[in-house]
Amino acid sequence: MTLNNIISRTEMDEGIPGFYKDKVVFLTGATGFLGKVIIEKLLRTTEVKRIYSMIRPKRGKDIQERLAIWEKDPLFEVLLKLKPDALKRISVIAGDCLDPDLGINMSDRKLLASEVQIVIHGAATVRFNEPLHVALAINTRATRLMLHLAKEMKHLEAYLHISTAFSNCVIFRIEERFYPEHLTCDSDSVLTMSKLLSEQMMDNLAPTLVGDFPNTYTYTKALAEDVILRESGDLPVSVFRPSVIIATHEEPVTGWIDNLYGPIALIYGVGHGVLRLTTFDKDGYANMVPVDYCANVALASIWQTSKEKSQRETRSQPPIYTLAPSERNQLVNRDFLKHSLSVRTDFPLPKMIWYPFLHCISNRRLFPLAAFFYHTLPGYFFDIALRLMGRKPRLVKLYRSVHANMAILEHFFHNTWHFETKSTDRLRVLMSPEDRRMYNFDMEALDWGKYFRKALFGMRLYLAKEPPTKESLEQGRRMLYRLKFLHYSLMTLLCAIAVFLLWNLVRLFI
Repeated sequence: MTLNNIISRTEMDEGIPGFYKDKVVFLTGATGFLGKVIIEKLLRTTEVKRIYSMIRPKRGKDIQERLAIWEKDPLFEVLLKLKPDALKRISVIAGDCLDPDLGINMSDRKLLASEVQIVIHGAATVRFNEPLHVALAINTRATRLMLHLAKEMKHLEAYLHISTAFSNCVIFRIEERFYPEHLTCDSDSVLTMSKLLSEQMMDNLAPTLVGDFPNTYTYTKALAEDVILRESGDLPVSVFRPSVIIATHEEPVTGWIDNLYGPIALIYGVGHGVLRLTTFDKDGYANMVPVDYCANVALASIWQTSKEKSQRETRSQPPIYTLAPSERNQLVNRDFLKHSLSVRTDFPLPKMIWYPFLHCISNRRLFPLAAFFYHTLPGYFFDIALRLMGRKPRLVKLYRSVHANMAILEHFFHNTWHFETKSTDRLRVLMSPEDRRMYNFDMEALDWGKYFRKALFGMRLYLAKEPPTKESLEQGRRMLYRLKFLHYSLMTLLCAIAVFLLWNLVRLFI
C-alpha cells in the first residue's frame, strides 16, 4: 500500500472533518445564500487549508471590501469567536460567469489548476424571468467552462455541481437521475446556437427552446445537468439538488437568512400587513429545506464522491443527491399558512402598516379580481395618505411587483412534486454517528412547528432588523392591537354598508 493510499484511508477513517483537513477548495457562488453557509461550515468544523472563492467585481465595490463585510455578518459570529483568523483562509479569485472565459485571468487559472482538490460550483442566476441569453450564459455555459477548468486540475478529488430539485419540474415525480428526454434540444446544440446567434435572437427563441419548462431558470438548470451528463467524463463529479432553500435551523445561528426570496418573503409581507392575499393549492406540499441542512449535504456528498472516485469509470452517470422534505414528514401548504400567521402574535413587527392576515384563493382565475380589492384599491388609499403627508407613494408600485412575481410563480403554487431521496438517505446511513450529528440533514426528524418559530424569529431579527428585546416585542404588540381594532372596525363598517345597500336593493323589488 502506497503512502498516498494510507493517508487517504486515514482521512476516510476520520470522517468528514478528517477528509477536509489541509484540503484546497474552489467555490463559485461564494457570496450567495448557500455559498456563505457552506464556507462558514467548512471553516468552523474542519481544518481546510484554503478556500478560493470566485467573486464577481461590482461597480464601486472592491472585491476585498465585499469579503470584509462578512466580519460583521451574524452568520460568522460563532466562527470568529472560535477561530478569530478563520476568514484569512479565504482567497478571492476575480471572476464572472457571464464572461466567455469565466473572467479568470491566466495566473489564477494556473494557481487553481495546480492547487485545487475540491470544486463546488454553486454560482447561478435564480431570477425566474431572466432573459434566456443571460440565464444560458450563467447557468449553462459557465457549467461547461467549470468542467473544462476542472479537467486542468492536477489533484482534483471531487467536484460538486449544485443544481435544484426543480430542474426537471416538467414532471411531478422526480427520481435521482438525469432527464435529457425532456429537453427540446441537447445542451451542446443550444450552446452552439448561443455562439452563432445574437442575444435578441436567442431571447426570441425562448418559447420554442424552453418548451414545457415554466421559466428560463429551471430550463437552463436542466441544460446544465445535461452538460454534466455529457461532458464530465471521468471526473469525480456529483450533483446536488436542493428544493426551496430557507433560513437556518440549527447552526451556526438559528433562523439566519439574508434575502427576501421565496416563502420567507411571503411571511415578511404578511407580517408587515402588506400581503393579504395569495393563491395556491392548500392541500399541496411546500417543498422547503433549511439552508444549513443543504450545506451539510453538500459537504457530505463531496466526501462520499471522493470515496467513490475509483468507481467513476464503472458508473454510467454521476451520482445525484436530492434534499427535500421526507415523504413521512411533509409540510402541507395549509400548515405553512398557519405557521406564517403566527408571526403576528409571536413576533409582531412594529412597522406593520395593517393588521396581518392572509387569505388564500385556490381558483387562480379569481385571484386578479380579488387582488384588486385586497391589494390595489387599498394601495391607492395608502398612497394618497402618503402624498398628503409629503412622502413618496409606493404601495401601488409594490403591489404591481408582487402580483407580477405571483404570476411567475403560479406553476409552483398550484402543483405538487414528489422527490426521490434514496441517494441522500443512503449517504446519511454511510456517515458515522458523529458525522450525522455534526452534518445533520435528517428531514424526517425535523419539527416544522419548532423550525418556523426559529425562522420567524430570524426573519424579524435579520431582515426586519428588529432587536430581540422585550421592549421591541411590546412595541410590536401595541401596534398589532391598534391595527386589529382598526381592521375589525373597518370590516364592521363595510359589512354594515353592504347590508344597507342590499336592503335598499331588495326594497326596490318589493
